[in-house]
Amino acid sequence: MKAETKFAPGLDGVIASETAISLLDTELEKIVIRGHDLIELSKSNDYLDIVHLLFEGSLPDQEEKKQLEERLKTNYDVPNTIYDLLKMLPKDTHPMDGQRTSISGLAGFDKKLDDRSQETNNSRGYEFLAKIPAITVNSYRILNGKDPVPPRQDLSYSANFLYMITGKVPTEKESEIFDRSLLLYSEHEMPNSTFAARVIASTNSDMYGALTGAVASLKGNLHGGANEAVMYMLLEAESVQDFEELIMKKLHHKEKIMGFGHRVYMRKMDPRALIMKESLKELCEEEGDYTLLEMCQAGEDIMKEEKNLYPNLDYYAAPVYWKLGIPIELYTPIFFSARTVGLCAHITEQHANNRLFRPRVNYIGEQYK
Repeated sequence: MKAETKFAPGLDGVIASETAISLLDTELEKIVIRGHDLIELSKSNDYLDIVHLLFEGSLPDQEEKKQLEERLKTNYDVPNTIYDLLKMLPKDTHPMDGQRTSISGLAGFDKKLDDRSQETNNSRGYEFLAKIPAITVNSYRILNGKDPVPPRQDLSYSANFLYMITGKVPTEKESEIFDRSLLLYSEHEMPNSTFAARVIASTNSDMYGALTGAVASLKGNLHGGANEAVMYMLLEAESVQDFEELIMKKLHHKEKIMGFGHRVYMRKMDPRALIMKESLKELCEEEGDYTLLEMCQAGEDIMKEEKNLYPNLDYYAAPVYWKLGIPIELYTPIFFSARTVGLCAHITEQHANNRLFRPRVNYIGEQYK
């Protein structure tokens, strides 16, 4: 007799890996990154601190931080061949697809492509992280008929990223808030894109292949694409009342309201969303216009009352990016860019202690003898 195994749709609750990288502790309501609370880190640390924590296992001291910044700046440039490749894509190609194509193309420039050692993977991760802002922004620019914009080494990592997007040097406040968003998106245990990357890496495929698969996963509006959908929804309304009516209309027609609900945070608000909500408030205060904040709050109240659902990170990240002058088509590519560090850490960990993923199925097809 065959042993019975429990079927869990979507692998819900199934433990698929052991990791020393991160954990969503739902009982303590913490996002743990190598023993540190991500929300607490977001209050006093920046994105590059998290990069060092994820790649090296510890928060950097002042000298280590300086060395990390220099290491990234010396690897900012992207091969012109990648930009030539982007110019051959149809102009209606989504920036996420341009980003994915560029990442795949980078594999050909790696002289140690078959090396899966932790040292080489870590080095590869740093180099990839350095290049991802230029890849992300210039994929979008080239597909929109614009010339690539070179990165600026005189700006911090996050300030340079935002500068490349908007074409102007950000204020200290803008840079700080954008950096905070990258930090909050940096790592989140085992969402679909991370699982996809680890599944691909488990075949002993290279880091570029695993990252390419992660981009494809993150493009879906049930994962990363939700932030774009949230902003388009907000732009459908011109006032708080309009937005309330829009939400109620969508609920009446049983439409999914993007930016709400999470497979893990089912009975409370995503703690990362709370941080972005405060960031939105800061930006609204600077402009003296609280319309977007009030609209978001109204939507939050309705969804709690009607569906007992709470905002996730995408719900408040979207209007923050809008306030920062970021094109909507870049919201999800930026999500991926921020998550690069976490993905690279997971791929490296998978390669270091690998077992091929090979699940089974529950057959419900035609009976046979």
